[in-house]
Amino acid sequence: MLTSIVETTELLRKRELSPVELTKNCLAQIEKLNPTLNAFITVTAESALTQARTAEAEILRGHWRGPLHGIPLALKDLIDTAGIRTTAASALFKDRVPTDDAEVVRRLKEAGAVLLGKQNLHEFAYGGSSMISYYGEVHNPWDPARIAGGSSGGSAASVVAGLGYGAIGTDTAGSVREPAALCGIVGLKPTYGRVSVCGVIPLSLSLDHIGPIALTVSDAAVMLQVIAGHDAKDAHSADVPVPDYIAGFRDGVKQLRIGVPRKFFYEGLDPEIASAVEQAIGVLRTLGRDLSEIEIEVPTDRTLQTAESYAYHAKFASRSPELYQPETLRRIRKGEDISAQEVEQRRRELKQIRGEIHKIFDGVDVLVTPTTPVPAAAIDELKKDPELVRPHELMLLRNTRPVNVWGLPAISVPCGFTTAGLPIGLQIIGPQWREQTVLQVAYAYERATDWHKRRPGLIDA
Repeated sequence: MLTSIVETTELLRKRELSPVELTKNCLAQIEKLNPTLNAFITVTAESALTQARTAEAEILRGHWRGPLHGIPLALKDLIDTAGIRTTAASALFKDRVPTDDAEVVRRLKEAGAVLLGKQNLHEFAYGGSSMISYYGEVHNPWDPARIAGGSSGGSAASVVAGLGYGAIGTDTAGSVREPAALCGIVGLKPTYGRVSVCGVIPLSLSLDHIGPIALTVSDAAVMLQVIAGHDAKDAHSADVPVPDYIAGFRDGVKQLRIGVPRKFFYEGLDPEIASAVEQAIGVLRTLGRDLSEIEIEVPTDRTLQTAESYAYHAKFASRSPELYQPETLRRIRKGEDISAQEVEQRRRELKQIRGEIHKIFDGVDVLVTPTTPVPAAAIDELKKDPELVRPHELMLLRNTRPVNVWGLPAISVPCGFTTAGLPIGLQIIGPQWREQTVLQVAYAYERATDWHKRRPGLIDA
């Protein structure tokens, strides 16, 4: 059974475990389960074992790089890797091999992580189901007949199924948190600009974030510690000090005030999700937290994302439209008639929204919502009626999308299961640059519950 990064790293540091052994185990699990889950597009077994041997040799001679040293991780196939194809799950880029690593990859390598390969996703990250991919849909490890969520579906499915100890995903409208919720693990979206997007194929540069997907809150914190920080090559990267996220857990959350924004975020919930989230709120209340109901004006306009997506794809879509999945091409072309003036107006509005959202936190420290209003749908049902795919995706991303507009840090943690055995996620949202607060609340909730300890039966089948 896969253990957490935090547990494993201590054993590696003490030389009681071998990075090579860990990597071989993960590669064996990929070989066993990837035919069912379709979570990986490219498995870099040879280079992973080379990295693992290097890590082992360094640890044996006392050169310890930190908590990711020798830990097998993987990357959403939207993140550039030098000499290894980065496809964005599209025929358009099926033979694309970058010459440089993305900044997050550079930082992971510097930290001594072992990179297992590139994971499947919703084509060009333009959707929330991971059903639309040149390489086929991703399947949920809790029930392979259902979606894993998206767009980082392969990453979330991989982590909960033990195909790696963590993954790096991207999040433009919820693409880290939503699949993490549907797969019963932790997904963290940091503040906009906290993690460099240099070397990542964009969906919408004004809304794109990068974040970790992991088994536990502590693991997410460890991964964020490595990838966070200013990058001069990224115009959207912010030069803001990065705190010690793990040390922050010692501070506890005794005096924190928690806001519950029922309007919008709690409307139209699946009854089982509604019940699980209310129970989670009850747990937070028993931990001595101050809870209050608040109202927030929620941004729902998607014009900027649509326009920026089209701007990136325009030349490709006009030259080689047949290389896109039809639904992806349809979504891209929705942006072709948006004027430059409107785009600039939307960017000004976005700046204003982000400048004012801090006022919400005058009376509370974090917000708590369901991550998704509904559980994962059955793949065959969506295939039977393709007109249902987009509405289901929009519903899945409803509660996460506004947080990207605000640019705030947010995490999804497991908070229950439906009677059909499908995971349910709780979203915790904090002020700009306060990932530490979000992590503290999530950590306190995780320690008070056992949801994060459950694993799909598929692992041992």
